[in-house]
Amino acid sequence: MTTRTSAPETSEVLREHAEDAFAAELAALAAQDDRPRPERWRLSPWAVATYLLGGTLPDGTVITPKYVGPRRIVEVAVTTLATDRALLLLGVPGTAKTWVSEHLAAAVSGDSTLLVQGTAGTPEEAVRYGWNYAQLLANGPSRAALVPSPIMRAMADGQIARVEELTRIPADVQDSLITILSEKTLPIPELGLETQAVRGFNLIATANDRDRGVNELSSALRRRFNTVVLPLPGSLEEEVDIVTRRVGQLGRSLDLPALPEGAEEIRRVVTVFRELRDGVTTDGRTKVKTPSGTLSTAEAISVVTNGLALAAHFGDGVLRASDVVSGVAGAVLRDPATDRVIWQEYVEGVLRERDGWKDFYRASRENSR
Repeated sequence: MTTRTSAPETSEVLREHAEDAFAAELAALAAQDDRPRPERWRLSPWAVATYLLGGTLPDGTVITPKYVGPRRIVEVAVTTLATDRALLLLGVPGTAKTWVSEHLAAAVSGDSTLLVQGTAGTPEEAVRYGWNYAQLLANGPSRAALVPSPIMRAMADGQIARVEELTRIPADVQDSLITILSEKTLPIPELGLETQAVRGFNLIATANDRDRGVNELSSALRRRFNTVVLPLPGSLEEEVDIVTRRVGQLGRSLDLPALPEGAEEIRRVVTVFRELRDGVTTDGRTKVKTPSGTLSTAEAISVVTNGLALAAHFGDGVLRASDVVSGVAGAVLRDPATDRVIWQEYVEGVLRERDGWKDFYRASRENSR
């Protein structure tokens, strides 16, 4: 079984793992889940989907939504994990790929920590196994000297492993997954042994739509995945709901003031992001230029959380336009040369004439000086 190092008391942890933060919901689902479960799954596929999407159990327990989006996407993702195909969550930055990956692993295996973080420098040992060199030099290759990767541990224990930013990993390291995913085995030629995956093992990978061309997946590796594309929120209301939920959760962990019901500044931030992202105002009357940044939901969450911190520590605790405008501008101005012109045109051409937005407009102009 997987073990963790000792950790601070739960109340001191800045961000709990999903299985810890939502332990009560997972326990309630497990207690009332009478549907068939794949071997070594903590919950049935139906209960995993309910955990992700939210709902009310027969005993009245409320399961909070972890993902707001099309139900079918979650159902396909969960079903994939119950087959012999690995799951690839694909989407533009900020579409909750990592968030969904973590919660899927927590619901299925009760452990979301078997994680490989993909970077340009990720070595093959992070995917396969490494060695304790002190023991290797003293006694030669042995099981005791072997340091299993998170994927190897997941194979042995029948759990879900996670690989973040798969397309950032060098191609030769990516391809070390092919045998694992196709043969369900990880050879250890130095010992003449292998680790075979037991029932319950699967892998969730995430990849960024905008990273295409960085380290494209080989056709052989891509065939081992079922790809699920996570879209941006479909409507303004949906995105406002997501941002409000996440800011509330983050605010509680950071001891920030509670958001008032229907916080207007969240709606404004999301509106600005959507209009600049879509290239047109919400009423469809005015076309606007699109900046180089993604202006994702995740960035909107960050902007509002930072604004809430500003209001708490340098204001009166009430979130206002002046608290979020600098964050909005920072998210937009990724390319100072071109994005500054786009932002100024948007401020003067759209925000200046918008009813009820005078404070936001004035704060935006003040911030641009």
